[in-house]
Amino acid sequence: MTRPRRTPASRDALRAERRHGFGPDGHARARLAQAAARLIAEHGIADWSAAKRKAARELGLPERAALPGDDEIEDALVEYQALFGGERHRAMLRTRRTEAVVWLRNLARFDARLVGAVAEGWATEHSDIRIELCADDSKAVELALLNAGVDYRTMPTRSADDAHELCVDTPRGGVRLSTRTPGAMRARPRRDRHGREAARLDAEAVEALLKGSEP
Repeated sequence: MTRPRRTPASRDALRAERRHGFGPDGHARARLAQAAARLIAEHGIADWSAAKRKAARELGLPERAALPGDDEIEDALVEYQALFGGERHRAMLRTRRTEAVVWLRNLARFDARLVGAVAEGWATEHSDIRIELCADDSKAVELALLNAGVDYRTMPTRSADDAHELCVDTPRGGVRLSTRTPGAMRARPRRDRHGREAARLDAEAVEALLKGSEP
């Protein structure tokens, strides 16, 4: 018997059920997502799989039972920041987005886009400013940084398909630059497994967010 294919709407419905504690293992998944989000936000745990396992241990649940997906962790981080972040979180987000605009402007020739936690709004104090770049040769980005007198670190990659990543330390937070070729950029998924399109913001879009957050 062929399993019915889930539509984006049905996937979103299942996601909502899990987030609010309904559906298969929903209550456990929701508790785990909330606990993992707290660990990530408060302790800066970068390995989300480790955060999920630690959360399971703290709650006395099996480490491999009904672990939430990364999308559920993101939702839980949004809820955590709404409950506990307050003005401190809003100020931190403004600071990182302001820094992001500088990099987006300076690297505009590489079709620079802000992605990840700072773009989505659930960033923690430990989150990097993640900027995605497009170039035929990643060395072009390195040369641009060298010409501007910017010190950077090259991040290790696990496979040839991984983006070439550079990390720059700034007073407003770490900046991580991920470079992909035009072909790799076209081939990358535009939506997550639930059909939601990830935020990819240019300088104008980030400036609009900053204006919208002004008192």
